[in-house]
Amino acid sequence: MTLDTTLHSNQAPIPAPLPLQPRPGLPAKRRLARRSSILLFAPDEAETFRSRWLDIQTSFVDEPGGSVEQADLLVAEVMKQLAKTFAQKRSKLELQLTQGEEISTEDLRMALRRYRSFFDRLLSI
Repeated sequence: MTLDTTLHSNQAPIPAPLPLQPRPGLPAKRRLARRSSILLFAPDEAETFRSRWLDIQTSFVDEPGGSVEQADLLVAEVMKQLAKTFAQKRSKLELQLTQGEEISTEDLRMALRRYRSFFDRLLSI
């Protein structure tokens, strides 16, 4: 059995993922440690998402169309949850600022660090 690797006229080739570009001035080991040290989801929440993804992947053999639909829904849910988490953190920070509460430089540094980590992850997708 051979696979048909020819492209049909309406299909574009799928490009290979681009390698991550190193950030100047930051050693690769530290970049990886920083990236993984700030979790985007609680461990149990991330595990639930992973488990659901594996179920979707497994169902592809019997229901390819349905598994793609489920994948779309799951990715949308993950993105929505991520946006909700960041909105909650931003609201808390804004509330502190508008009420004139003293926010330590350390708290602000950690908030900026979380944003930087998230931003770097988005750009590396």
